[in-house]
Amino acid sequence: MKPPRAADDTPDAIPGHLPVAGPRQVRRAALHFIRQDRRTFVAMIVLNALAAAAGLVGPWLVGRIINAVKDGGGVAAVDRLALGILVGAVAQLLLTRHARYLAHRFGERTLARIREQFVDRALALPASAVERAGAGDLTARGTTDVMTAGQTLRDTGPDVFVAAVQALFILGAVLLLDPLLGACGVLGLTGIWFATRWYLRRARSAYLDQGAAHSVLAEALSATATGARTVEALGLRDLRIADSEEKIERCVSARDRTLFLRSVLFPSIDVSYAIPVVAVLLVGGALHEHGQVSLGTVVASALYLRQLSQPLDTILQQVEQLQSSSASFARVEGLAAAPTRSTGPADTGEADSAPAPDHIPKDDRIDVQRVRFAYGDGVDVLRGVDLSVRPGERLAIVGPSGAGKSTLSRLLAGIDAPGKGMVTVGGVPIADLTPDRLRRQVVLVTQEHHVFLGSVRDNLLIAAEQATDTELRAALTAVGADWSDGLAAGLDTELGPGGHQLHGAQAQQLALARVVLADPHTVILDEATALLDPTTARHTERALATVLRGRTVIAIAHRLQTAHDADRVAVMEDGRVTELGTHDDLVAADGAYAELWHSWHGDRPRPASS
Repeated sequence: MKPPRAADDTPDAIPGHLPVAGPRQVRRAALHFIRQDRRTFVAMIVLNALAAAAGLVGPWLVGRIINAVKDGGGVAAVDRLALGILVGAVAQLLLTRHARYLAHRFGERTLARIREQFVDRALALPASAVERAGAGDLTARGTTDVMTAGQTLRDTGPDVFVAAVQALFILGAVLLLDPLLGACGVLGLTGIWFATRWYLRRARSAYLDQGAAHSVLAEALSATATGARTVEALGLRDLRIADSEEKIERCVSARDRTLFLRSVLFPSIDVSYAIPVVAVLLVGGALHEHGQVSLGTVVASALYLRQLSQPLDTILQQVEQLQSSSASFARVEGLAAAPTRSTGPADTGEADSAPAPDHIPKDDRIDVQRVRFAYGDGVDVLRGVDLSVRPGERLAIVGPSGAGKSTLSRLLAGIDAPGKGMVTVGGVPIADLTPDRLRRQVVLVTQEHHVFLGSVRDNLLIAAEQATDTELRAALTAVGADWSDGLAAGLDTELGPGGHQLHGAQAQQLALARVVLADPHTVILDEATALLDPTTARHTERALATVLRGRTVIAIAHRLQTAHDADRVAVMEDGRVTELGTHDDLVAADGAYAELWHSWHGDRPRPASS
């Protein structure tokens, strides 16, 4: 039964999840990789065909030996035929060995291309798409799924292809020996066809469910490990264990489903192997008794059909791996249909796809026009925001928790796109900027920070590959990271497990140093110094103010002192900008900002008693 057209043409997509490619997209991607190494692939096909032809020599010569002996032939005739069998076997061995060598070369090169393409696509994903899908899903696709697809191209795929060529040649040989015996053999194989058809109709969805269950489990375990201290501090151990056990049960259930499919397929195949051989012996014996076929032809046909069990066994034993790898490849290739930062259609994997146009802003002015935004199908977090940020201005955004400040910063940085309205920089919608252009234009720095495995230098060169050691040290100094001067190996000090461990403030200063090196036109600081102690935070903010002079700085103010030092202050309440002006003007206006300021200083005068 052919799957529905929609499932064949369009990727499977679940809101909040990364897409899964449909069968047509998987086939197109596979053909694309084959075209990239077509010479090796064609050579592999030719050698496999020659090896399969060489493998037909043995049974045919056995039949000739039987007829020769029956007709009274001598030892010399038998020896010549036996030598032919040996030559055919050696030729098949050598051809098969070289074909397998080419197949492994093809598989390893293709695996490298799949990995590189996956990394490129993953880096092109918007941060919002990764956040909604969960790091566990992306990690599972980039590790287990890529490896499974690669192993299929390197091992399973070539094995199945060789076996398929051999099976076709063997069936052709039986039909040439005697069409009636060949027809009996083919009819005897119908049981295998029905069992395989039953399996294939159910296998793809079962393996996709299994892959999704593994991704959910990986996400749950990753979240628990990352937040281990929080789990311990808040006594969430039992809750996290229960959640993990639920995810494990889902994995076991999905695995049981695929095991059940295999437990039905393989016994059916084992029984079906004997049927063609028995049919040929019975029919051939009857025909030989009536003189319609020679004994050698019957024996050769039976040997061919017995030999057929080997390639069929290879094919059918690998059907499970092919279905698993097909599901894995569909998950890997699904990233082609995921939204990217670039404009134009999603990447199809075609070598000649045109690059997206690079829109160039005319200046650094940022305009937010009637912007509304909601996460998923929830209520609007931003409700008609209008705001303009002048080039070189330092704007502070303040407001109570849940007012929409961080959400607005994500839209300003191009991480999320507004549901309605528009966010532009230099007259160009931020959503239309390519990743490289966006990074040169706007950088968002949040409370979250990451220390990559590697040295201090490696962590800094991420932001500026060509930076010199002098520039790296200057960036560290600019953000107050004086601790870097005391490291034993200096910039070569290894960070992370097994190396130097940075505490929260140091890791955040390292992230801020990367911003200095990136040298963007606009920096958005979303409570970027919240984890620093007040003295270090003030020092870092002063250093940044010096470094970022002449650039646009938008600060989500955690401390109102940041707002005091800004050129203008925007006050957000309930998803709207309710006040906008200088610190002094807003305090004098005695509105929401003045209330926040006096509350922070504790100097709000009490109302006179009546």
